[in-house]
Amino acid sequence: MDRIVECVPNFSEGRDLDTIRAITDQIAAVEGVKLLGAEPDKDYHRTVVTFVGEPDAVVEAAFAATRKATELIDMTRHQGEHPRMGATDVVPFVPVTGVTMEECVRLARRYGQRVGQELDIPVYLYEEAATRPERRNLARVRKGQYEGLAEKLKDPEWKPDYGPAEMNERSGAVIAGARVFLIAYNVNLDTADVDLANTIAQNVRESGRVLKDDQGQTIRDENGKAKRQPGTLKAVKAMGVLMEEHHISQVSMNLVNYEITPPHVAFEECRRQADLLRARVTGSEIVGLTPIEALVMAARHHLQSRGREADLPARKLVEVAVDYLGLSQLQPFEPDEKVIEFQIGAA
Repeated sequence: MDRIVECVPNFSEGRDLDTIRAITDQIAAVEGVKLLGAEPDKDYHRTVVTFVGEPDAVVEAAFAATRKATELIDMTRHQGEHPRMGATDVVPFVPVTGVTMEECVRLARRYGQRVGQELDIPVYLYEEAATRPERRNLARVRKGQYEGLAEKLKDPEWKPDYGPAEMNERSGAVIAGARVFLIAYNVNLDTADVDLANTIAQNVRESGRVLKDDQGQTIRDENGKAKRQPGTLKAVKAMGVLMEEHHISQVSMNLVNYEITPPHVAFEECRRQADLLRARVTGSEIVGLTPIEALVMAARHHLQSRGREADLPARKLVEVAVDYLGLSQLQPFEPDEKVIEFQIGAA
């Protein structure tokens, strides 16, 4: 492939493997597309799917998967730890090789228009594809989640970019967009105390926390806007999540620009914050795929901080990073499946 777009749709199903397979089969059947991975999570009740391909083929595969999810996932019965607005919750298009961000914006809009027209599902555009500034942030678009969507659709300010401004009870809404490569990165704690994980998340995420007075009331400025204390990490979104299956909590993060805050920087800062709260970081995980550069950066940081040789082959550096970040704590980290360059034969 000379022109490569990555697409990372998130589906609100993490427990029924037959349903997940039926959705990913739709992607794999499209010529010009390569399915790179599907990662279900029972606690999140969510599956992150990753595939790459030529631009037109990627749009076709994303639509086919959305259509199948519409048939198989019933949002009226869905419950999970992760925020979500629809059966096909979020569909980002990411430029990889030979494709510009502007092209990915056009792809997101083509996809969104088709979903709205053919499937009668409300579609919102976010990040680089957003049609207005207040819709750039995914968390803001998804605020209220599926349960608050019916009321949201009544507000003229939240009229969908495509599709009907009416509640689709079964499928909810889809959020489509274009963005830079995002790494979904979670840091594991040695406690199931989700409040502690949330505290760390608020301390590290760029948006920080809302300031409150001694009575627990929100402190506001002269315009009535809540005052915030910024977090310690730039280009990071975070929240605390309980992982019941593993009896731990996580600081669940989106590293929205890993060149600004790479995984090892987030890992070390979470470890520092945990130490202050008398907790301990035990490992981490990457959900979906990662560019090899992010792991190479982590390995070199780790080796150089210990005065060791860091000029090693790429695969050896990946091994070092996996061990250093504890990426195999919850399940084995397979580089050939998790590193995008290994998947597409570019490294």
